[in-house]
Amino acid sequence: MLSFSSRQRYFLYRGATDMRKSFDGLSGLVRRHLSHPLLSGDVFIFVNRRRDRIKLLMWDQTGFALYYKRLEAGTFELPLTKAEETSLELRWSELVLLLEGIEMSSVKRRKRYEKSA
Repeated sequence: MLSFSSRQRYFLYRGATDMRKSFDGLSGLVRRHLSHPLLSGDVFIFVNRRRDRIKLLMWDQTGFALYYKRLEAGTFELPLTKAEETSLELRWSELVLLLEGIEMSSVKRRKRYEKSA
C-alpha cells in the first residue's frame, strides 16, 4: 500500500523529468544522479519541466510503488536550491505543502522539538 509519513525521507530530484518514465526509468535517474539507495524506503520525487505533473517513487518491501499527480490548473512550487545541487531533501510537511499547492516561501514554521537522527 502506498502511504507517506514523517518517518520517511523525501528527496526531490532537481532536474526536469520526462513523465513518460515509469518504474525502471525513474529508478535509473535515482541510480545515476542521486546518491541514495533505491530499496531504503525513501521517497524520490520527480517533477516535469512545466511543473504541472509530479511522480513519487518508493520501495515498499515487496516492490516499487508510484504516485502520479497531474494538475488541471497551476503549477507546483519547488523550493529554491543552489544550481549545482541535483537533489534536495524535503520534510514530510514540505511535501504536503508542495502537493497541496501552498506557497512554501510564505509559510512560517513555528519552533518545535526535533529528535536528532
